[in-house]
Amino acid sequence: MRIRDTGDLWWKNAVVYCLDVETFMDWNDDGVGDLPGLVQRLDHLADLGITCLWLMPFYPTADRDDGYDITDFFGVDPRLGDAGDLVELVRTAKDRGIRVIADLVVNHTSDRHPWFKAARSSPDSPFRDFYVWRTEEPPPTGDQVVFPDQEDGIWTYDEQAGAWYRHRFYKHQPDLNTANPRVRDAIAKVVGYWAELGLSGFRVDAVPFMLADAASGPHDDIEHPHEFLKALRSFLSRRTGDAILMGEVNLPYEEQRLFFGDLDADGSAEGEELNLQFDFVAMQQMYLSLARQDAGALAQALADRPHIPRDAQWATFVRNHDELTLDKLTDAERAEVFAAFGPDEDMQLYGRGLRRRLPPMLDGDPRRVRMVYSLLFTLPGTPVLFYGEEIGMGENLAADGRLAVRTPMQWTSGRNGGFSAAPPRRLSGPVVEGGFAPQHVNVADQRRDPDSLLSFVKTLVRRYRECPELGWAERAEVLDQPHAAVLAHRSTWQDASMIALHNLGPEAVTVPLRLRDLAREPGDAGPADDTATTRSAAGDDEPVRLVDLLEDGACTVDPDGRVELELPAYGFRWLRVVQPGSRRLL
Repeated sequence: MRIRDTGDLWWKNAVVYCLDVETFMDWNDDGVGDLPGLVQRLDHLADLGITCLWLMPFYPTADRDDGYDITDFFGVDPRLGDAGDLVELVRTAKDRGIRVIADLVVNHTSDRHPWFKAARSSPDSPFRDFYVWRTEEPPPTGDQVVFPDQEDGIWTYDEQAGAWYRHRFYKHQPDLNTANPRVRDAIAKVVGYWAELGLSGFRVDAVPFMLADAASGPHDDIEHPHEFLKALRSFLSRRTGDAILMGEVNLPYEEQRLFFGDLDADGSAEGEELNLQFDFVAMQQMYLSLARQDAGALAQALADRPHIPRDAQWATFVRNHDELTLDKLTDAERAEVFAAFGPDEDMQLYGRGLRRRLPPMLDGDPRRVRMVYSLLFTLPGTPVLFYGEEIGMGENLAADGRLAVRTPMQWTSGRNGGFSAAPPRRLSGPVVEGGFAPQHVNVADQRRDPDSLLSFVKTLVRRYRECPELGWAERAEVLDQPHAAVLAHRSTWQDASMIALHNLGPEAVTVPLRLRDLAREPGDAGPADDTATTRSAAGDDEPVRLVDLLEDGACTVDPDGRVELELPAYGFRWLRVVQPGSRRLL
């Protein structure tokens, strides 16, 4: 194994942590989280083992969509701090071994952005075609809106402009026109600016929408929409050689290939577009499997994953900052997940997703919660955590829409969970109440408890980082075994191989496996290819072992490659394949 490869393409085995500065830590006690507060809490992230910090939008905003309605792409929201504070964050994070990336939200702007103000002022404005307009009344477009509970169409008439402007999201977020080369140049300028200030890349919001207009104009200088994404990746790489683009592309696998740069879908192209894409398909199938207590749906999703370029990666997650979308499930499948994890209408959103966090969905059962996070870290890819997952935070359904899961971080059992000393009415969001309130769930208590969820997640992070096969395996090998509730899969990269077992059901089971490549006869010297490990002559007849990475224990593989493994209810095991003479640390 060329261990140096794991440093060159750092994103393939990174651990990403997403947070909203506004809800993480308030250092000046005005009720709003800020950059100085985040800097004060970087050691928590370093102790957790995080290697990449993803910041949700911190830019000046009209604040009608939790920061995603941006009024200045080159600034910092003054409530959060200033550019100097951001530079201090990046510098301090680097000292702790953490790279920083940020949301790149360039599908649209706020309607208060100077570009849109200028665009609506006159048809002759140089910013007019920064946006998408039409002068004829549009047909009904209710079936095209992203937020059906808020909008009834994607066009809104503007009295000042005397025309309709397009907005796929909210009406206060007019779409940028990426068919205009000047818009694409402006986006590149934004990327270059923040890269110069030290960011290691971007999480790109709503990528398919961002590309939808590119290459559609008669005088455009590109022929295919993906040339825009390819050019943006090339530009960022020239500015910062190891920076990344991590894209939100909620599409079927075959369409996701295009966004890695595999335009002919042959699986052989080197990635020239997004470095990472979120695996929405596997995430949704995981929840279907959890609801059914049957691993089949997730196993099928792992088998269906397409081959991707060597330097590309899947970003895996249990939940993110938006609704937990289930849009890739059938109506019947979605109904199963709703019944299991969000039976009340107030727990659901847009008819397609849930506005809940994992622990309440699992009734706080620590066995199931730990099993799911163990599963996350064993799926081939780069795991992404949403703030508070490491301690098992819940949601507050009293908050509007998606804000139910964007509540203040819970640091202590004290007032406002230690997030701020401001009066509760001034906080950026309501604190979680009930069984998942700060009195019961907080960082301070769990830091000193070796049996806490926080301690467990630290172990998962450390072991994941020690197992490059989890990030570098081309795909998971789903292993045959007789139990429907069990997912048994193996990740292998060069001479490194690990078997993961997860029991999604409430019954203890014994899992028989047949690992034909590990079968050995007396005197067998092992693999003859260049992945073989160094052996002594005395070690040739030693059995292959499966060593448990999460607790003490090991077992041997029979000479014919068979092994039986015990799994408790909702149990899980990480088993490293250890060949005789292996020099890897355990």
